[in-house]
Amino acid sequence: MSRSESRQLAVASATLGPWKTAAGVGAVVGGAALGIDLITGHWSTDILAGPVGLALFFFFLVGTVGGRMREHGDRRLQRWAEAHPWESALPAAGALLVLNTLALTLLGSWGLFGALFTSLLPAGLLLVVAGVVGSVKRARKSS
Repeated sequence: MSRSESRQLAVASATLGPWKTAAGVGAVVGGAALGIDLITGHWSTDILAGPVGLALFFFFLVGTVGGRMREHGDRRLQRWAEAHPWESALPAAGALLVLNTLALTLLGSWGLFGALFTSLLPAGLLLVVAGVVGSVKRARKSS
C-alpha cells in the first residue's frame, strides 16, 4: 500500500466516529468554560479563545475515541484502523492542531507561532489517547 493510499484510509477511518455526539459534548464543554469565565470575571479580549480550544479538544476526543470503540460501520475501515491505531489518529490530531491554532490566533491575542506551539499540547494529548485506546483494543481483540 502506498503512502497516499495509507493517508486516504486514515482520513476515511476518521469518519467512523460519533460526530453528532462529539459536537454536543464540545458545545457543552465550551459553553461551560465560557460561563465559568464570565461568572468568575476573567474578562479579557481573548475570552473566547480558551473555551473554543476546550470545545475543539473534546469534540475531537469524543469523535476519535468513540470511533475506535464502535463496532458498526465499514468493516474494512475498522480493520485498517485497528491495525494502524496511531496512524488512524493522525487526521484528528492534525485537524485539532490547525483549528486550535486558528482559534487562538483569531479569537485571542496570540501570535501565530505562540498559538502553534500552544496547540501542540492538546493535539499531542489527543494523539496519545486515541493511539493508546486503539492499541489496547487491538491487543484485547488479538488475545
